Amino acid sequence: MSTASATDFVTEQVSIHAPAVRVFETLMNPVERVKWWGSPDRFSMTHFESDLRVGGKWLMLGTGYGRDVRVEGVYKELDRPRLVTFTWLPSWQPDATESLVRFELEETDGVTTVRLTHSGLVTQASRESHRGWSQILGWLKDYAEKV
Repeated sequence: MSTASATDFVTEQVSIHAPAVRVFETLMNPVERVKWWGSPDRFSMTHFESDLRVGGKWLMLGTGYGRDVRVEGVYKELDRPRLVTFTWLPSWQPDATESLVRFELEETDGVTTVRLTHSGLVTQASRESHRGWSQILGWLKDYAEKV
């Protein structure tokens, strides 16, 4: 995994030994997502709702950091199994503004490269509070390669 940051975005990348269709399903299916997104020592997702279409809304609920957390947004782009872009508004950051998360998936010989870009993180505090993407992509990789 690699990490880079710039003025208003965070990027991450991971290679997963699974077809893009499988990785996309693991990432976007509510039943699948609740199974892998989280760890007891950091964050546990308890609920995920998703109307997976451009303009559809999504909602993630969980516990972490000693409190209940909520993240919600709207899907902006969808090209299964290659691309999904959605807005992101977290409850844990008091000054949060809506930002944009983009997952790009590219499969070569059964290995899928997932590139994540989280943009619109206009403050240093917002960029710092979203440094966990590498761990989340690690959870995705571990789960998608096992099933």
